[in-house]
Parts: sequence; C-alpha cells; structure tokens
Amino acid sequence: MQAAIKNKYGITAELIEGAGGIFEVDIDGRTAYSNQTTYRFPTDEEIFAEIDAAKRG
Repeated sequence: MQAAIKNKYGITAELIEGAGGIFEVDIDGRTAYSNQTTYRFPTDEEIFAEIDAAKRG
C-alpha cells in the first residue's frame, strides 16, 4: 500500500507499528480507516478515496 500511495500521489506514507493486529490509516490526524470495525485490510482504492476526500478538504 505504501508503494501504491507513493506512485499515485508522490507522498511517502509513514508506518507506525502498533500491537495486536490493529491496522489504522490516519490522514491529517483523522482516522480514515480502522480494521477494528471492518476486520480486514483495506483495498488501495478505499484508501485512495479517503486521501482524495482529505485533499478536497
């Protein structure tokens, strides 16, 4: 996913290691995705949609 974000937006995503299998995506301090509610890893397209929404403001 980090490579996909880099390729599409030219930004480098930061990985912050968590514990217990929790995977979250934060954009500008807001949680955009959490596997605590979906119980799965997000698709690139789901994260792209969140990045696009954050960029629109």
